[in-house]
Amino acid sequence: MTISRKRLAVLASGSGSNLQAIHEHLATRGAAAAAELSLVVSDRETAGALERARGWGVSAVHLPAERLAELGVLLAEHEIEIIALAGFLRLVPPEVTRAFRGRILNVHPALLPAFGGAGMYGQRVHKAVLKSGARISGATVHFVTEHYDDGAIVAQWPVPVRTDDTAETLAARVLAVEHRVYPRCVSALADGSVQLLSDGSVQRATPLDFDQLSPDSGRHPVGG
Repeated sequence: MTISRKRLAVLASGSGSNLQAIHEHLATRGAAAAAELSLVVSDRETAGALERARGWGVSAVHLPAERLAELGVLLAEHEIEIIALAGFLRLVPPEVTRAFRGRILNVHPALLPAFGGAGMYGQRVHKAVLKSGARISGATVHFVTEHYDDGAIVAQWPVPVRTDDTAETLAARVLAVEHRVYPRCVSALADGSVQLLSDGSVQRATPLDFDQLSPDSGRHPVGG
């Protein structure tokens, strides 16, 4: 039986480690993969994500902030069906989020709705978590709307905050969780087992395909 793969675009501003995780996950699934990485877009010309994509023979496009309004046209040219944000630091144009409602995901390095919103990304998130005294952080995968970190939650995986944590050590453990959780959520979106319903709720046809994390996480996924 031939699988109809969804054409996937990944938007990234940095090195692209989550992009790498998605690429490897799809490659591991081989002929059973529900998505095909077809386009990588970055607002930064020197982003490592673009270099990774070029190395795989995937279309890689630098789209600076002043030209972000062209994103919809670019996605149409590449016949993109689903989108994953992977450390993309720009607000996606509202016409794109509306056109791709229920077909665009993001991963955030905290347990939303806590520690989210405009300006909350990267080390800023982990520093805020530590400053707050919170004992649990983690990763959240959610649908994207016109607002930062505001869409319906697909899955969350908590990560304990240690008493001796720095922003760097906490970031590393959360990122390891992102690399396990996010690619599987992208696959679930592609194969239709995760859907955003008209009332804004998330429907899961089957449990999400999560591998066991290392004991370091100490938790189980929420939404799996």
